[in-house]
Amino acid sequence: MSVVNGILRVGRLIRPSTTLARCLLPATGASQSAWATIGQVHQQPQRSWLSAHRTLSTKVAEEGYHTIIRDQEKAVGTSDKHEFQAETRMLLDIVARSLYSDKEVFVRELVSNASDALEKFRFLVQTSTGAASDGEAGEFAEADRSLEIHIGTNKQDRQLTIQDTGIGMTRDELVANLGTIARSGSKQFMEQLKESGRGTQENVQNIIGQFGVGFYSAFMVADRVDVYTRSSRVGAPGLKWSSDGSGTFEIQEAENVAIGTKIVIHLKADCREFADEDRIREVIRRYSNFVGSPIFLNGKQANQIQPIWLMEPKQVTPEQHNEFYRFVGNTFDTPRFTLHYKTDVPLSIRALLYFPEGKPGLFEMSRDADGGVALYTRKVLIQSKTENLLPKWLRFLKGVVDSEDIPLNLSRELLQNSALIRKLRTALTNRTLRFLHDRSQKEPESYDKFYKDYGLFLKEGIVTSQEQQEKEEIAKLLRFETSKEPNRTVSLPEYCQRQAEGQKDIYYLAAPNRTLAEASPYYESLKKRGIEVLFCYEAYDELVLMQLGMYLGKNLVSVEKEMRRADASTDGKDADGLIEGSLLKTQIDELLPWLKDKLTGKVSNVKTTGKLDTHPCVVTVEEMAAARHFIKTQSHNISEENRYALLQPQFEINPKHPIIKKLHKLTSSDPELAELLAKQLFSNAMVGAGLVDDPRMLLTSMNDLLQKVLDKH
Repeated sequence: MSVVNGILRVGRLIRPSTTLARCLLPATGASQSAWATIGQVHQQPQRSWLSAHRTLSTKVAEEGYHTIIRDQEKAVGTSDKHEFQAETRMLLDIVARSLYSDKEVFVRELVSNASDALEKFRFLVQTSTGAASDGEAGEFAEADRSLEIHIGTNKQDRQLTIQDTGIGMTRDELVANLGTIARSGSKQFMEQLKESGRGTQENVQNIIGQFGVGFYSAFMVADRVDVYTRSSRVGAPGLKWSSDGSGTFEIQEAENVAIGTKIVIHLKADCREFADEDRIREVIRRYSNFVGSPIFLNGKQANQIQPIWLMEPKQVTPEQHNEFYRFVGNTFDTPRFTLHYKTDVPLSIRALLYFPEGKPGLFEMSRDADGGVALYTRKVLIQSKTENLLPKWLRFLKGVVDSEDIPLNLSRELLQNSALIRKLRTALTNRTLRFLHDRSQKEPESYDKFYKDYGLFLKEGIVTSQEQQEKEEIAKLLRFETSKEPNRTVSLPEYCQRQAEGQKDIYYLAAPNRTLAEASPYYESLKKRGIEVLFCYEAYDELVLMQLGMYLGKNLVSVEKEMRRADASTDGKDADGLIEGSLLKTQIDELLPWLKDKLTGKVSNVKTTGKLDTHPCVVTVEEMAAARHFIKTQSHNISEENRYALLQPQFEINPKHPIIKKLHKLTSSDPELAELLAKQLFSNAMVGAGLVDDPRMLLTSMNDLLQKVLDKH
């Protein structure tokens, strides 16, 4: 019934001295201009009502107001008093006090129940044959009525009203559904349809209720709840159900009850916020914006956004995607990529995921940041930010996942079946990875921009993932420069495709930039052999590759580890086992123990290497990436002596380098200068390896060496 017709009906009954606006205000919520018009109507003489009616009709229609809520119901006759059973009374107390974490969800639950009532009626009308032989189909009163949900707020009387035009309830159904906690009328309805063979997936998929406790969430905020209902069956009487939640309820017949169900919640004093229109609009927008029927709040539609994730992907326009992305992401940019898909295997999933256009902020980079994907079941919000729905490293995604297969606890707030949730998480993660890989192949330039902004999240995924297969799927998306091509990045699959025949490993080198990478002593040997090396410019890249460990059956090996291998000292040796142009064996045998003595407490071993050409020496440790990470994060908590004991560095010298040859001579001609030189060479090698947290600490020893050299001249 429209606002105007309601005004006319009430207007004919009230005395001229009564303020019309005051009578109707709780039921409409029209604007001040509309109320001014109502005031003018009230001042008109009786013969002017028709003209005023037209004026008011135009005004209200222009503003889009429409409500069916009227305070016209009247209980008649004697009431039947019923008591909840003892265990039911206890369950009611649990529902009202403990089951839900946020009081506002009672609105979601009651709207969901109203939506179910509409869907049941819609289904029965569509499948009814007009015969009442099965007790389900039969004649319906006002079968062509609009199926809507109306909510009215009344701050003055602390009331919230939720009314639907759905299937309604008979007395038996009222006792059964509202007199027994955890008995779901919706669940029973679906079971009956399945037994009769009429309940296909398609025609019951909009039924939401599962557990029969949502209605009782109203007692979290209510002193008393009144329910007016009238079954949609022809000739069914109107009924009133009332309870204060203390353990009893009353049922009696009522007059002037509209078909459907109307719930009047008399709010507690400390819950008066739920009689505020803006507060209820916010709750509707958050939880129930996508239910299948229109929701009117004080006469104006409150759910505006279409659930486009349930549409066919090809039917959704870019403009719809942009609008929906801004809605779910609470942002003003547009999506970079859109992943819209549905599947029924291994789970029923309807997903719409957006990759943001903008760069991630500092908060999004933090692992404490919540994910941006909301979880829905049949268009009703379950959790706006759902943990474990996607792995943490995908927290930059925004969007919606709707799955009918997700089991929920009674309050719809906590996910129960961890095995199914893991399956859903795996399915979503794998689909996202396939999508990104597809973008990297079809839109390489767009993907490269995405990787520049969000590559860190992918690397986090490799470090945090527990499954090697998932790590390797993420690894397909990584990009690195290599020793062969400057200013161009390649993927690991591309690197593997162009490997030399017989190469069993994937080599990588960590350096701040390309210049230092190409000048690294660790790279010299591989460069001479023409082996391509991945250059890792970010500080955490080598940790990522170390965690990855293997790709397509090939080990990922740092160039430092390659140098440390047992056969490192065999390169370049002549027939006598000496490196051409190097110190004699006797000289090496003298120099190595001397160096180990002078570097006592710093090195675990000193040896020669044939893998150096232009550099005099290097330092190697067992796991260079882990060692560098330790130096950056923990070195300030440990003494220098203990640091070397943990690192166990190996000092490797190039016996053919002029500096090393000169060092051997100085050991006998100027032992003091030789010791300063040896320590400086070791310090330089530690800096080159990235194992010194603050190179300024070396200035003192460097100045001592320079002073000693200058004293000789």
